[in-house]
Amino acid sequence: MAFRGVRIFLVGALLALPACSFTEDSLWPSLTGEDPKGGSQQAAKPTQAQGQAQAVAGRTSAQSSGSVIVAQNPPPLGTSNFTPAGVTPGQATGTFVGKKVQELRKELTRLQGSISNHNGQLQGLRGKIVANSQRYHGTIAAVNARLQVGTTPGNPILVQQFNSAQADLDRIAADITEMNALAARVSNNSTMSSFLSESSKASFAVSGAVDEDHRQLAILEDEVERTDVLIGRLLKEVSDDVRRQTNYVATERSNLNLVSAAIRTGEIFGGSLVSKALVSATSGQNGNIAARPMDTSGKRALVVIRFDRTKVPYQQALYHAVSRVLERRPAAVFDLVAVAPASGGKARVALNSNKSRRHAEEVLRALIEMGLPPARVAVSAKTMNSAKTNEVHVYLR
Repeated sequence: MAFRGVRIFLVGALLALPACSFTEDSLWPSLTGEDPKGGSQQAAKPTQAQGQAQAVAGRTSAQSSGSVIVAQNPPPLGTSNFTPAGVTPGQATGTFVGKKVQELRKELTRLQGSISNHNGQLQGLRGKIVANSQRYHGTIAAVNARLQVGTTPGNPILVQQFNSAQADLDRIAADITEMNALAARVSNNSTMSSFLSESSKASFAVSGAVDEDHRQLAILEDEVERTDVLIGRLLKEVSDDVRRQTNYVATERSNLNLVSAAIRTGEIFGGSLVSKALVSATSGQNGNIAARPMDTSGKRALVVIRFDRTKVPYQQALYHAVSRVLERRPAAVFDLVAVAPASGGKARVALNSNKSRRHAEEVLRALIEMGLPPARVAVSAKTMNSAKTNEVHVYLR
């Protein structure tokens, strides 16, 4: 079947479903065509061919069963309120140790005041993060709702909403930076608490003290220890909040890249491939080391994208094919091959090879925007006598 816009060729006889549906033993689709253009009337009254294309896209979305670009729920923030119990007042005894106790008591009072101040800052930062997260999720939900029903490529309303969501995520990142600075200040309090603990213990050994001095020292020592425990709990909770929220923001930035790609094409892709890829499942690789190309001669391509026209709308089918593979094989690695025709003389071959490499770079960027770690893709180039136009082949290892 061929129709204006996108022509999808099903290679092999075992494919029972349209578009990018496949089984383990089936071959894979090749894509070609150009980005359809039309005014509002065309959108309102699609031609029969366009209606068929929309029906195929609708079935593909239905097969994804809720695979929308939904921002994951933010990790929970701590809920503890860190309020010091206060410092027990004491009477002056006139001894050297008594004066030392008074000094330590004043230092402990200042330390507890600092803790109360830091606790107030923490609760304020938590409130800001919650507000920014709610605003971010609301904006992303609005973008998803529009993409779910389909829209025009590069819709300026969605672009504005995307910029708003990105600003909200930047605010969350700024709040996390402030919280990280707060953790450093709380750590300084811990140092001061340790000093007070050591000083109170050492004061017991100073001569010239009366019984009242030692009684007040014992009370002070207990209060310093309780304050030290409180600081430890505060530092742990702040550090946990920073770690969880930092990971959350990093994941959402990856999701935003996919949202950006979806807005450019006007249709939703699904959840970021980084979640499906499970980077930790790849042994011996990380996101900064690309996989080495392998010989793909005689192998069947997962996806073949033919660039015989301008603006080939391959992203949706490419995402669907790679996503289905990663659902079955989370540690899958792919070979991305730029294919150029071998006919037409050396000058023509060189020109086509250069164009096919640029197309391969475009496809690689699309995969990365979809969330696939760069380490999972090896890029190479070759010429083929059977190729009639520039192509990009995606192989599964």
